[in-house]
Amino acid sequence: MSKQYDVVIAGGGAAGFFTAINIAERNPRLKIAIIERGKEVLAKVRVSGGGRCNVTHACFIPNELVKFYPRGERELKGPFNRFCSGDTIEWFERHGVELKIEEDGRMFPVTDSSQTIIDCFLAAAKRYNIHILTVQSIQSLYHADAGHWKIQTQDETYIAQSLVMTTGSNPKMWDMMQELGHTIVPPVPSLFTFNIKDARIKDLMGVSALAEVKVKGSKLNASGPTLITHWGMSGPGILRLSAWGARELADKDYKFTISVNWLHNVTFEECEETLRELKLEHAKKTVSKKSPFDFPNRLWESLTKAAGINAETRWADLGKQQLYKLATELVQGEYTVNGKSTFKEEFVTAGGIDLREVNFKTMQSKLHEGLYFAGEILNIDAITGGFNFQNAWTAGFIAAESITTQIK
Repeated sequence: MSKQYDVVIAGGGAAGFFTAINIAERNPRLKIAIIERGKEVLAKVRVSGGGRCNVTHACFIPNELVKFYPRGERELKGPFNRFCSGDTIEWFERHGVELKIEEDGRMFPVTDSSQTIIDCFLAAAKRYNIHILTVQSIQSLYHADAGHWKIQTQDETYIAQSLVMTTGSNPKMWDMMQELGHTIVPPVPSLFTFNIKDARIKDLMGVSALAEVKVKGSKLNASGPTLITHWGMSGPGILRLSAWGARELADKDYKFTISVNWLHNVTFEECEETLRELKLEHAKKTVSKKSPFDFPNRLWESLTKAAGINAETRWADLGKQQLYKLATELVQGEYTVNGKSTFKEEFVTAGGIDLREVNFKTMQSKLHEGLYFAGEILNIDAITGGFNFQNAWTAGFIAAESITTQIK
């Protein structure tokens, strides 16, 4: 015996819950179910932002916000004009969750706990009698007669007028969408750190500096705090570079060379000039003892050593060649990347349903009536900072609006 619903949402994550709650708020009479293959819902929300849940970002202008999306920039302009970061803040406040802005623009619940977001969603789902069905793995789905969707799990059949796919980067679901005629842009990892074995950074784990990083032989470059880790380099600057270069770096099999400017926006000539001035100013002082720049002494010490300057050398004794080598290490240091590391809990994929096959005014498939998408199932991804969640909220809101207009 099949179970009948007005709307079935596949995927019990952020996008799924947000869509379901917004549908129920617009039309409480609709019968809604969330189908989740795992034992628990909202698992990614729980671990996001280090367990604090980076809900959104304090960028309130749609045309500015879209610039944080390596894939989806053009398509999200319209949707963000309808539901943007400010609307997200207002939505959560209306549901009893106050958000705060951190210095870098990221926004979290004031409780600093992702459980606050989970509790908010679960309470709303209970209030509207949204059925949450866990351990339900979809085996097949198809557009049945009379404009209904038939969804078969391992032990149940569900029938719904509208089906919303919010299953994230699940290859099995992408395969099913492909069987329905949708094009899947092959997935590659986004947001990963660089594996680098190099004597210059070997013992500097935890050291961070604002740097500009370029991928040699390409147009890829990014600026931001760059963190040295025991496996190489990480931090917002590196993650930003990996997001924008997701496809290009996958094509290189994650083997390439980067050029690092530890002085961020200082040119080689400006650096050389500064070093010559320091040579005069600090003639009697030891070069490697204290960093004259705004980054940690440990990094400075390592770079002076790499430039062939020993621990006792004074500024006055620096030769022309040593100055040149030091300037090179500071603003044009080259490092060999051999592989990547990804954060399992923060994993983001570039790839998914081809955006040309989705109507961004409704989030409905252009190929099938009553089939909607939200979240990372689409070929949309962003850098870190709350942007991926904002995409989920916006798409969920628009899908909800469209579904409630269609189903009376």
